[in-house]
Amino acid sequence: QWNLVCEDDWKGPLSTSLFFVGVLLGSFISGQLSDKFGRKNVLFATLAMQTGFSFVQVFSTSWEMFSVFFVLVGMGQISNYVAAFVLGTEILGKSIRVLFCTLGVCIFYALGYMLLPLFAYFIRDWRMLLLALTLPGLLCIPLWWIIPESPRWLISQGRFQEAEDIIRKAAKTNGITAPEVIFDPSELQDANSQKQQTYTILDLMRTRNILTITIMSVLLWMIISVGYFGLSLDTPNLHGDVYVNCFLSAVVEVPAYIISWLLLRNLPRRYSMAAALFLGGCVLLFIQLVPSHLRAVSILLVMSGKFGITSAFSMVYVYTAELYPTVVRNMGVGASSMASRLGSILSPYFVYLGAYDRFLPYILMGSLTVLSGILTLFLPESYGMPLPDTIEQMLLVKG
Repeated sequence: QWNLVCEDDWKGPLSTSLFFVGVLLGSFISGQLSDKFGRKNVLFATLAMQTGFSFVQVFSTSWEMFSVFFVLVGMGQISNYVAAFVLGTEILGKSIRVLFCTLGVCIFYALGYMLLPLFAYFIRDWRMLLLALTLPGLLCIPLWWIIPESPRWLISQGRFQEAEDIIRKAAKTNGITAPEVIFDPSELQDANSQKQQTYTILDLMRTRNILTITIMSVLLWMIISVGYFGLSLDTPNLHGDVYVNCFLSAVVEVPAYIISWLLLRNLPRRYSMAAALFLGGCVLLFIQLVPSHLRAVSILLVMSGKFGITSAFSMVYVYTAELYPTVVRNMGVGASSMASRLGSILSPYFVYLGAYDRFLPYILMGSLTVLSGILTLFLPESYGMPLPDTIEQMLLVKG
């Protein structure tokens, strides 16, 4: 479309990078927006933004127009993902919350990913495909009357009556009799009025220990993101049917999420993460040694690499949150997440290197992934440890 070949072939990977620039901007502002306007409002506003701009994209008349709307779609996409994640965490009970945050969100993400090549197989025109992937966004409209606002957020805003109404409705639905008084407004007002020390991004560099952990986390998230999105975007370049390869790339995520959930429940974080990264990195380095006629072996190795990196990606969220103290946990995870967005912006260019040498993307991604596995072994172990509340309580970096 728009003749993106020869001297204009750089525009292809750039359009994908621009989508991730939108994701970067969205992840930067979505937290502040949902803290100010409410989880539910931001969730549905950004769902509307993603669906609306995707729909407009279908009628793009130039590459520039397509790319501008792609940035806006990226902003909406990450913002509703984060808002839904936070809303689910704050509404659900403890036992369901862990399941929702790990298997719930991740496996439904993988199911959506599996549907993509299925749609693409039957709809070969990109405009019609984009339309088919956009219209299901309208199915979210009835959810406005089903999903409640976060009672925790309402309490933080001093809207106690609304929070109480939501909790009473939940109790009634679950067949539980709610107590006469759920909130004591005087106690809650006192809690809200207490002045708390404010922390800034500079506190992530205050001591040598937290600075080291921050630098290591930023590098780790960036490398994992390059590997994950690089392998996801590289599926069209593999041998065999492009649709089957994309479907396999999605299917392999389901066992990866289940394994990571089991590892997080039963084994130390450092060794689980390092093992997943070593598996992902080593198999990518082995691809160049496979003879060209053994195409199935190459695909198997790429999928094994994707399995390892996807497992690491789902574990790194939990691990990073456990390393940072309560006072700067949101900022620490936010800074790491921003680094992963930078990695995703770079990933299309790793794939683009395959035009010069078929194995170059795998050598680079494999080497970086093995390096990040070694880096993980120097992080403190958080498994079975109480969550730190202050910077002084943080576990010390090894070595």
